[in-house]
Amino acid sequence: MSEEGKATVNTGYAPEVRARLERDAKEIIGRYPKTRSALLPLLHLVQSEDGYVSDAGHEFCAEMLGLSKAEVVGVSTFYTMYKRRPMGRYHVGVCINTLCAVMGGDQIWDELSEYVGVGHDEVTPDGEISLERLECNAACDFAPVVMVNWEFFDDQTPESAKRLVDDLRRGEEVTPTRGPNRLCTFKEASRVLAGLYDGQAGEGPPAAGASLEGLKVAKANGWKAPEQ
Repeated sequence: MSEEGKATVNTGYAPEVRARLERDAKEIIGRYPKTRSALLPLLHLVQSEDGYVSDAGHEFCAEMLGLSKAEVVGVSTFYTMYKRRPMGRYHVGVCINTLCAVMGGDQIWDELSEYVGVGHDEVTPDGEISLERLECNAACDFAPVVMVNWEFFDDQTPESAKRLVDDLRRGEEVTPTRGPNRLCTFKEASRVLAGLYDGQAGEGPPAAGASLEGLKVAKANGWKAPEQ
């Protein structure tokens, strides 16, 4: 199992890890007028350390924000992006909502799950790949869509999704269809979601294809949004 994929059982953080997390947490908390508002990004922060929201992570968030552990656990278990056990180095999500499903998303999920041998929120034995059935990636014009660590891979087929997973497991360079020029790991993605900049936000095309057709028509006709 790779280092990224290893499960981490925490009874607390090592002093050097704790000091680093505290520095990042204080930076994040300082952005909010009320400290408890920083809970969601702090949960992403501890997930970036462990690959899931561990017991130590719950305790850290509670301590930093002056909350009870029960309050923190109640939030982390409500949202599906916070994981209860370690995910893979590459977390692969297959959209199975209506449009993606009818365009082939259900077939992609069935074949990919069988191909890698794991189901929803499960991890391959080597720790490299985890799978998730996702509800709507807000990219219907590129259906069916697969995401890896929350980056888009558009217009997928069962065959292309299998090739994508094979490339990831072999350590080959994989570039999202839209967005940054390199694919980060699940832990790195969690750190970005915590609000800690990785320098890639401006890379790659943020939109393309059908997403821009309405804008092209509006420009061609001189249409503008109503004045407020």
